[in-house]
This record gives sequence, C-alpha cells and structure tokens, in this order.
Amino acid sequence: MADETRLTPEQRLEYWRRTSRLMWTILFLWFVFSFGVHIFAIQLNQIVIFGFPLGFYFAAQGSLIAFVVLCFWNAFAQNKLDEEFGVDEG
Repeated sequence: MADETRLTPEQRLEYWRRTSRLMWTILFLWFVFSFGVHIFAIQLNQIVIFGFPLGFYFAAQGSLIAFVVLCFWNAFAQNKLDEEFGVDEG
C-alpha cells in the first residue's frame, strides 16, 4: 500500500494538486464525449464517412473508444505520478 507519510506537506500538496488536475481533465473529456459530441449529432450527421453519418459513428463507436482510451490514459498517468512521488505500489 502507498505510504504517503514519507512525503513532506509541500510534496503532499503538489501530489494532490497534480492528481486533482488529472482527475478534472479526464472528467471534462468524459463529459465532452458523453454529452458534448451528442449535442452536435445533427450537425455531425451532415458529414458522411464510409456511408455512415459521423454523428451516428460518434454515438455508436467513437464515444466507447474514447472511454476506453481515457481509462488507460488515467491508469498510466496516475501510475507515472505515483512513481514520481514515491508512493507507487511497486
């Protein structure tokens, strides 16, 4: 388990600031892919790729792909941050 007692108060504050920024960035991108893209689906449907309207593609496939990418990015970035501050589990 991560041992944050080795960090100084300044390091803890910086660690939380950067973790929080990562979390809010991913949450914002999740919101954009969940709601933002779908709000403009009608306008996106004017663009056709391989016979499918772009709005349909984003709703059916694009958002799901984006969510998976966000999950992996979050795990990778948080592990890197944990290693940098010496609170990783390894």
